[in-house]
Amino acid sequence: MTSDGTERDTGTESTWQPAGPQPLTQHFRRLTQRARDLDHRRPLLWDLLVTGFFVTAALIDYTSGGWRNITDNPTLPGWLIVTLSLGFTLPLLQRRTHPFAALLTTLPFALVNTWTGASLQAGELCLLTVFHVALRTRQRTLLWSYGLAVMPYLVGGLRHPDEQGLDQNIVPAATALALAAVAGIAVRTRKEYLASLVERARQLEVERDQQLRLAAAAERARIAREMHDIIGHNLSVITGLADGGRYAAPKDPARASEALTAISTTSRQALAELRRLLDVLRDDPQDSSAPAPPADLTPQPSLTDLDRLLSGVRSAGLPVHSTVRGAPALSPGRQLTVYRVVQEALTNTLKHAGPGATSRLLISYEDSGAVSLTLTDTARTAPAQPAPANGGRGVPGMRERTALYGGTLEAGPLPHPRRGWRVHLHLPEESPQ
Repeated sequence: MTSDGTERDTGTESTWQPAGPQPLTQHFRRLTQRARDLDHRRPLLWDLLVTGFFVTAALIDYTSGGWRNITDNPTLPGWLIVTLSLGFTLPLLQRRTHPFAALLTTLPFALVNTWTGASLQAGELCLLTVFHVALRTRQRTLLWSYGLAVMPYLVGGLRHPDEQGLDQNIVPAATALALAAVAGIAVRTRKEYLASLVERARQLEVERDQQLRLAAAAERARIAREMHDIIGHNLSVITGLADGGRYAAPKDPARASEALTAISTTSRQALAELRRLLDVLRDDPQDSSAPAPPADLTPQPSLTDLDRLLSGVRSAGLPVHSTVRGAPALSPGRQLTVYRVVQEALTNTLKHAGPGATSRLLISYEDSGAVSLTLTDTARTAPAQPAPANGGRGVPGMRERTALYGGTLEAGPLPHPRRGWRVHLHLPEESPQ
C-alpha cells in the first residue's frame, strides 16, 4: 500500500497461512484428547458406551419401523428383527479385545439377515469389526476376516438375485469392506510410526543421560588425578621440609626458619589449587538464583613451571639434577602430562627413596614434536619406591595421562645391584587434527 492509501500490485500472488493453532482446532484437539484419556483410563466404560449407542440405534430402527423401508421381506416377525439387531450390536463389546471372535459371532446373524432378505442397516456394523481386525491382528487373520465378511453378501445375492445382485449389493459391500480394512491398516501404520518415534526419543534421552554420566565420571576421574598429584606432591614436600627443619633447628635456627617459610608457602599453594578443584565440584541447588562465583582463571601448570617444581623438591632435601635437550613445542595438554609425570615421580621419590637419595631428570624434545623423559632416583640404604601393598593411584594415574596422547610409560626398579627407581615417558608426535 502506498502513502496515498492505494494498494500496489507487486506481481506476486500471496498465500495466507495460519500463524499457529486456530481456536476451533485447539478445541477439537482438547476434545479428542479427553476422549483418549477416558479410553485409556477406563476402556471397558468406553466400549460399553459405544456398544450401548449402537444397540439403542438398532432398537429404535425396529420400534420406529424404519427397517421396513429398505427390507426385501417386510413380513418378517418382530422377534427375528430384534434378535438380528442384538446379534449385530452386542458383539461390538469385544471389537477391540477380540475382533476376530466378534466377527465370527456376528457371522451367523449376517447370513440369516441376507438369506431372509431382512437387510437390516445394523448389518453394516461388520465394517467396524473389519476395521479393528485390520488394526489389531495379523495379515492372515485380516484376509480370513475379509472373506468371511463378504460371504453373507454372496449368499444374499444367490438367494435374492433381483434385489441383492452383483451390481446392487455385492460389489459395493466388498468395496466398503476393503476400504474399512485399508483404513485400519493406515491407522495401525500411523500408530506404529508414532510408537517408533516415542521409542526413539526415549532411547535418545537414555543415550543423553549415559553421555552425561560418562562425562561426569571422566571429569571426576580427572579431578581425582589432579587432587592426587597436588596433595601428594605438596604433602611430600612439606614432610621433607619439616624433617629438615627439625634436624636443623638445634644447630642452625636460620635454616629452620627458612624451612618453616617454605612450608608456609607450599601449604598456601596447595590450598589454593585444592580450592580451585573443589569449586568445580561445588553445586548448591538450594539457591539457584544466587550469582555464580567468578571463575578461577589460573592456568594449568606447563613446562615453564618445571624449574619452580624442581626448586621446591630441592628445598625439601632431594637433590635433583636436570638436563634438557631441544626446545619444547607441545600443546598445553601434553605439557600438563609431562609436568604431572615429573611431579608424581619426584613425589614418589620423596616418599619412598629414603635419606641420601638423589634424582636425575633427562628431557629430550624432538623436532617432530615427540618428547621423551627419564627420571632416575638412587638410594643408598634401601630399595627406592616399593610397590604399595594396598595399591595406589600414582603409577596408574601417570599411565592414564600418557595413554590420552598415545604415549607409553615404563616404571620399575633399577636392575640389580643398583638401588633405585626409573620412570620413562615417551609421547609420540602429535597427529594433526
